[in-house]
Amino acid sequence: MKIRKIVSRLQELHPKEIDLSLDRIQNLCKKLGNPQDKIKAISIVGTNGKYSTIQAIFAILKEANFKCNIYTSPHIKNINERFVFNNEELNNEDLADLLGEIENANKGESITFFEILTAAYFLRASQYPDNINLIESGLFFRFDATNILKNNLASVVTSIGLDHLDWLPENEQTLEKIIFEKTSSLLNSNIIVAKQSNKKITDNIKKTISNNESNKVFHNENYSFTIQENDFFYYEDQFGGIKLPMPNVKGQFQLENVSTAIATLRTLKDLNIKDDHIKKGVLKINSIARLQEIKSGKLKALVKDHKLFVDGSHNPLGAKVLNEYLESLDCNKHIILGMMANKDHNEYMSFFKDIASLTIIDIPNQPNSIKGKELKDKLNGFSNINYKESIEDALKSIPVKENDIILITGSLYLAGEVLNLN
Repeated sequence: MKIRKIVSRLQELHPKEIDLSLDRIQNLCKKLGNPQDKIKAISIVGTNGKYSTIQAIFAILKEANFKCNIYTSPHIKNINERFVFNNEELNNEDLADLLGEIENANKGESITFFEILTAAYFLRASQYPDNINLIESGLFFRFDATNILKNNLASVVTSIGLDHLDWLPENEQTLEKIIFEKTSSLLNSNIIVAKQSNKKITDNIKKTISNNESNKVFHNENYSFTIQENDFFYYEDQFGGIKLPMPNVKGQFQLENVSTAIATLRTLKDLNIKDDHIKKGVLKINSIARLQEIKSGKLKALVKDHKLFVDGSHNPLGAKVLNEYLESLDCNKHIILGMMANKDHNEYMSFFKDIASLTIIDIPNQPNSIKGKELKDKLNGFSNINYKESIEDALKSIPVKENDIILITGSLYLAGEVLNLN
């Protein structure tokens, strides 16, 4: 209750949810003694794969006995998820005290909620100067509140694609502009660039960071991976190759994220990450709402022996890699879909070529989501499409047969509702 009250007050400090600028966060952090200057950080930017890459880095670092702080957004089930210190999620009491301290320092000045949370993270993180900080950028990066560090250990550029176009002027809603916003202000240290969906994107990233003096590491040029038989995959870079067990996360795209995590940690030679740390770490990755199988709980009980997955992908690039995984399965696939209003709904669903049924739902507690009936009308090209008001009704209505799977997708906000309901 205490957290809910303070969050409500902090959300009223600015009329906009997002207002891209660095002035407010810089002014607040100056009042706090510039805590962001006292931490060791790995910055993670991109469109897709940021959270999964962070979780893979975290799992490996824990095996090497490092303590980490982690800042991610948005949260899936509760706001505490955004704040990990000393390898542990911050509890309610400590988070309320931390936000209260930031509120007092801010003295009622106009500032966005995300900027407040970012300042809170920096302040708490500065209390652990020896920890490694894994910091996920929010919207774009150039004017994101996380972009006030003066130096870092590395910047990781995950897969970049079209998303959040509504935050750009109409004449600038291009992939080239997104790449510029995400990579033009990366710090001079190490830059690790993950596999991109095509060579044009990689070339554009190279062009944008051409004057950056960082050590640059690119997928397929400086590191790579191949899938081997008998549930192994092989990672290779300038330091040699490692035969690794398949990680405990599903999908080819997750191997790309894991490989980027490995490349990052092996680039940072001072960390002295051993092959054994990597081999054990890739089996212990905690990835919430990223092709997560629900194996027990209220919703799982409704589908009985059938497999139930939840995935928070919400943009065309996410749909593409998600469908690649679905196509690797020899079974019927049923999709339950809910999306936010500002997404490209038809483009997202265009990647799903072979699904047995599509059930549209409303996303509970999300006023910025598109109404299910409206979304159903937009997606009328699907032959077996239905609408149900609730997640439970949708699950009960699907005519599943033996070995069929059900996937709930389209939004991280929907994924959070699913996991909380379950």
